Formats: sequence, structure tokens, C-alpha cells
Amino acid sequence: MLRTLNPKTFVWDGPYADYTPLSDDLPWCLIPEKKITVEDVKYVLSSHYQGTPYDPYLSYGDKSMKGAYRSIGVNRTDFLSVIQMRADKKDDCRAIEWVAFCSNAFNTLLPFYADVETTPEYLSNTDKTVSTDNFYWTSRLIATMADASYKNSLFHIERYQGHVMAKSHELIAKYDNRLENVTDPKERMEIKKEANEAVAQMAKEESLNTLEKVLSELTNQMKNAYSRSDA
Repeated sequence: MLRTLNPKTFVWDGPYADYTPLSDDLPWCLIPEKKITVEDVKYVLSSHYQGTPYDPYLSYGDKSMKGAYRSIGVNRTDFLSVIQMRADKKDDCRAIEWVAFCSNAFNTLLPFYADVETTPEYLSNTDKTVSTDNFYWTSRLIATMADASYKNSLFHIERYQGHVMAKSHELIAKYDNRLENVTDPKERMEIKKEANEAVAQMAKEESLNTLEKVLSELTNQMKNAYSRSDA
């Protein structure tokens, strides 16, 4: 976390690093070098020491310390929530709750207006039956397949996360603009419900698209493959 939010405050890498994962005297708190975004919070909570010799997915260089330390974004994560409070908005749309399911290294956040009585079915219909009809199980399937085909699937995950975050900001901005001109509480509630459904629909399309891509990558790595054409 310190390395990500304060990259220039100390020397974090190399033989003369001020602090390493072995340090017992890490600063208790620091003022970040820039304003923190939702993306920054997500990146920190997704950390698996990427860009360092401790990355469990390291595929080059000295691998002697690969996976030596516990990642923040561990596979046992089932849920992440980030509350964004926007001081420039009215009380009933000031809070945006960003949510994600499963391992943070492979998932993506979705924004929803708070203070809404219903949750889109794509997020609320989760049970013990594995299904691509809900965000939880689709997120878990993507994560498991991408983990098993990390080298080939990483760019699919990065595009997935980038697309969803960009489209999420676009949708929230669109519905914020609509809310600016509406005063009736019931109508405002309906607009927020519509916005949440739009986010869920976008997430479903992006998630299924990404699932197909990582499934294809993993299929190509099956052990019963053959180097010549099967035809």
C-alpha cells in the first residue's frame, strides 16, 4: 500500500531500499502523493506484489522469492466494497457503492447508487448453483480460468477491468446529469434504479465477453493438445 500510494516518498526497490516486506518499522501512515481514486483503492486491494520479485505469477528473472509473501488480493476474497462520498452531489445521490466479487486480482468494481430499495437481479440472484446468469459466479469463473492461464489471459483481464471502469464512470456521469434537473423524490428514485440496472447490464455483457476469451485461452492449454493439425 505504501509503495503504491507513495512511490516517490521512499526508495522501495533494489539493494538500498528504505523498506522491504521484511521491514518491521514501516510508517504507520502517510499522506498520499496525490488524491486517491477508486481505481487506486482497487489496485492496492488487488496487489499480489506485481512488478516485484515476490509476485507469485512471476515468469522471468530470479524466481527464488516468487510467492514468498502473502498477497493482499488473495484467492479467498469473496467481496469488496468501496464507498465513494461525493461532496458536490445532493444527499440522496452523494454515496456511490462500488462492489466486486471474488479474487481482487481478476475482478472489477461496479458502481451503484446507494439508498435504492432494490438490487439488480444480476447481482442479487446468487445461490449455490454455478451460473453465468449472475455476477458472482461469472467473476469466479473468470478468475479461476485467468489464474490457470495467467500469461495469456492477463491482457484480457486488464482490458476487462479498464472497459468496465470507464463505462461505469460514463454511466454514473450520465445519470448524475439527469438527476440534476429532477426534484421529485419518486422520480429521482426511479432514475437511480434505472442507473443501477444499466450498470448491471453493462457488467453482464463485459463479463461474458471476457469469460469467453479466458475460456479460449485455457482451452488451448489443455494437456491433451497436439502440435499438428487434428484434421
